[in-house]
Amino acid sequence: MNTLLRNRLPQLTTAVIFLLLFAVASLRYDYFFSMRNVSSLFISNGSLGVIAVGMTLVIFAGGIDLSVGAVAGFASIFITTMVQTHGWHPIPAMLVGLGVGVAFGASMGAMIHYFKQPAFLVTLAGMFFARGCAFWISESSVTVKHPFFLYLTDIKAQLGGTIVHPLPAIIFFIVLAAGYLVAQFTRFGRNLLAIGGSEQSALLMGLPVGATKITAYAICGGTAALGGLVNTFITGSGNCTYGIGLELDAIATVVIGGTLLTGGRGHMSGTLLGVLIVGTIQLIIAFDGTLNAAWTRIITGVLLLAFILLQRLLLRATQKRMA
Repeated sequence: MNTLLRNRLPQLTTAVIFLLLFAVASLRYDYFFSMRNVSSLFISNGSLGVIAVGMTLVIFAGGIDLSVGAVAGFASIFITTMVQTHGWHPIPAMLVGLGVGVAFGASMGAMIHYFKQPAFLVTLAGMFFARGCAFWISESSVTVKHPFFLYLTDIKAQLGGTIVHPLPAIIFFIVLAAGYLVAQFTRFGRNLLAIGGSEQSALLMGLPVGATKITAYAICGGTAALGGLVNTFITGSGNCTYGIGLELDAIATVVIGGTLLTGGRGHMSGTLLGVLIVGTIQLIIAFDGTLNAAWTRIITGVLLLAFILLQRLLLRATQKRMA
């Protein structure tokens, strides 16, 4: 097996699993195979997808961010409270909320790099801090009734004259496209993979390790806040409890998409496939009507374990080939 095929094997496996899931469900359930259902995969998983894009960049560099769910919840309740309770216009409220997410992510990245602390511990502390701030702002959900905000929630793009993509799906498409371009076609993306492969080697090559890692966490914080905003567009309200456990969903989605959990290898297209797999499982459960929602977690857990084992086997094969 050549190196290119070995590197692409996790993404190819993810693609095959997605196609098999969708094909079997299409044969099993009437009207499952439709553009409307394909569109719903992007709509219902827009928030998760946006957050997963930022998480992918962090994992490329061998990091992890456990705070994204809490940051999403904070951004959600912050923006809605500023608009509905304090009379802010939605635009500055959204800009400040997203800016806080970026600054929060950058500060964690700086602590991880300059103080040489494990990303797990720093972002775990960040998770508690952001969630506490969200509860401090408001312990109850806040519904937004501002005319401009309602106008934004009504924005839609038509595809083929019949399929309608609302704003959450549009944002997901834009963030995914931007993430793909950054990850695969920029020096920054290559630097992330190099750092994930070996940070010491990256330092010896003269790569800007510190700036790259801090930027990755800043982007991840920004996409987390944006994910919270996307969910607010979907529900029309902010909630301090939103995003509990979402960090684990995002990590699982990225790993199922074929990105190596320890960094150094991965592809943004795999993250898209991971999101589609999770969405397809949820759609199958909705169509069946007899399956418990817990099956989403069970199947996701099985797939996650399978991909971790696959990654380990591929890593061992690479090490043996280099020995």
